[in-house]
Amino acid sequence: MRNTAIKKGTPAKSNSQILIILSLVIIGLLYVLSAYDPSSIVTSPKLQMFKMMLISIIIEAMPFILIGVFVSAILQVFVTDQMIRKFIPKNPFLGIIAASVLGIIFPICECGMVPAIRKLIKKGMPLYVATTFILVGPILNPIVFLSTLTAFRNQPAIAFYRMGLAFVVALIVGLIVYKFVKSNQLREQLTHPKNNDRENDEKHEHHHHHHLSSQKPVKNKLIEVMGHTVSEFFDMGKYLVFGSIIVALLQVFVSQNSLIAVGNSGPIANLVMMGLGFILSLCSTSDAFVAQSLQTIFTKSSLIGFMVFGPMINIKGILMMLAVFRSRFVILLCALVTILVFVGTIVLQLAF
Repeated sequence: MRNTAIKKGTPAKSNSQILIILSLVIIGLLYVLSAYDPSSIVTSPKLQMFKMMLISIIIEAMPFILIGVFVSAILQVFVTDQMIRKFIPKNPFLGIIAASVLGIIFPICECGMVPAIRKLIKKGMPLYVATTFILVGPILNPIVFLSTLTAFRNQPAIAFYRMGLAFVVALIVGLIVYKFVKSNQLREQLTHPKNNDRENDEKHEHHHHHHLSSQKPVKNKLIEVMGHTVSEFFDMGKYLVFGSIIVALLQVFVSQNSLIAVGNSGPIANLVMMGLGFILSLCSTSDAFVAQSLQTIFTKSSLIGFMVFGPMINIKGILMMLAVFRSRFVILLCALVTILVFVGTIVLQLAF
């Protein structure tokens, strides 16, 4: 009861803090803008350009977010964890390969990846397989490939390079985790030594799923799908809007010469775009349109780094992983992905 009360109180406290910060920001903006003529602000060319760029990015990315959340909701309701676990081979190398292509069959966005993986690890999925799926699942799937191909319709090779780099990075990280990480990395302790407890859990799980499936007709499941779709749409849509605002502000209010200087700075540009992907925390189904809006400024390799590193390692993803995995493992994962993606972008830069 005490834990429940704490959990219920935390979101309210967090929301109140956000509201206070937003109120202070609005007050500060009103104070700054009070020195200007209102008509000059509304008709400002920069403001008009900002609105045009913001709306164009959002409109172009919105259909793919809708597709992504709808497919994710269908999987949430109709596909069980057991179905995914049966797909994974017992051979370590084949298991990593299977996890790398699992996103093609189950295109789950990174927003719902960590909670789903926690359940699968508890049910027996190896950590190295789960790690590979967490990294590559949000990228190597048909929805993300189609959105990237649409965003870079004049340079379709970028979509293939994105998929290829994501696959290689996840494969290497999975092999490293298999070789060197042997202990349980979940914050919650696993209880696999007790066969009786496992059998009881499996029986309860089976009975629970059977009971739910027998109780829920197709009509109720469809209603549940729509509920999940709406919930995930608003959850992911806010990240798209936030990322689009940042990109539009960068292009309108930051000197083009400064951006071009950074964008053509070789390896530094790759690091800058990887950092931008980390901060923006965009959904993998929409980040290609943000990257596309920067293609005249940044190099192809840095844009690919943005689209690979962002979905793998970002602010919201790290917060979710820290709630599930031990801190050392999350730090190791971030370090490996950062090094491998950066090296991959350097290789691509030489290839271009």
